[in-house]
Amino acid sequence: MHGHRLHTCQCSQIPSCHDEIATENDSQRRTSSSAFSDLWSCLWIPLLLSFSKNSNCAKAQTILLPGGIVNQSRSLTCPPSDPTLYYSPVIGILSHPGDGASGRLSNSTNASYIAASYVKFVESAGARVIPLIYNEPMEVLTEKLELVNGVLFTGGWCKTGLYFDTAKQIFKKILAKNDAGDHFPLFAICLGFEILSMVIAEDRGVLETFSATDQASTLQFIKNINLEGTVFRRFSPDLLQKLSTECLVMQNHYYGVPPKKFDKYPALSKFFKILTTSADENSQIYVSTVQGHNYPVTGFQWHPEKNAFEWGKSMIPHTEEAVEVTQHVANFFISEARKSLNRPPTQKVLDNLIYNYSPTYCGKAGKGYDEVYIFS
Repeated sequence: MHGHRLHTCQCSQIPSCHDEIATENDSQRRTSSSAFSDLWSCLWIPLLLSFSKNSNCAKAQTILLPGGIVNQSRSLTCPPSDPTLYYSPVIGILSHPGDGASGRLSNSTNASYIAASYVKFVESAGARVIPLIYNEPMEVLTEKLELVNGVLFTGGWCKTGLYFDTAKQIFKKILAKNDAGDHFPLFAICLGFEILSMVIAEDRGVLETFSATDQASTLQFIKNINLEGTVFRRFSPDLLQKLSTECLVMQNHYYGVPPKKFDKYPALSKFFKILTTSADENSQIYVSTVQGHNYPVTGFQWHPEKNAFEWGKSMIPHTEEAVEVTQHVANFFISEARKSLNRPPTQKVLDNLIYNYSPTYCGKAGKGYDEVYIFS
């Protein structure tokens, strides 16, 4: 009975393996343990050598993938990052008077808060947060603005006093940064958009009352609107269609800006273009999304952060499509912040990050937000 060759190794560093399976009459046959040992050496020595830096057999690896065979060198070179973008963006979030209805502190104190959902919203897209505590001295807030690459105005109730004045001054500083050549975005959500509307129109009467508390709604896009360069630029056609037919966004406000006010206040229509409108429970129409014509400023009457990070209101949509809306909006905001020219000192950023504070969980008590950062 003739034997047959099991395996031939190609590496020059080891001898060729040509053991044969012997018959019972072969006086030179190997013992079974010896044959197994030789076979083991033949199979594993080349494999070990392939991982050795000194082996000529380890120049490249062939990786089997579902789609076929890919030859890959031992060392990979990642493509260079875009030098015009900043990959460690930081966002300043303006705190709001009170304690977020957590029950810990009275709104009559000097306390202020930031709902943790806004922080998570920013973090989910790859940025960190520095709190802009509204009742800090303006010189402190001005220094903090030099540590961030964009600003977020949150929802809330306060439209007067120090909070309004602080938001107004920060808004003017943001415009000045952009006028000086720095791409410095601002996201203004719910109350934040209402304050911008009052500041730009120079009239508190720009707001009207609406019945849109704890209400999920659609977004109706302005006819023939160009969404290129806006917050909706990454939305798929299917998701854009669903936004107009399914209740994928959360509304929670008493006030809003009706479209007719954009005609009444030329400063408002000069600054913003209307992207979407929505209807309240009484079918009254208000502006729900705007984009600055010449500045990276986006205003929302709705709450893009709630779908993924808030559970305290019964009507917040949590479907897969609703969460996708949150993700797209967050990614757009931080993609805009990456364009900022600001490169703040690392240690100063670390000293001011919101991680230096501890959030308070209040969702169990059913009061206000699920979780808040309180500054007192």
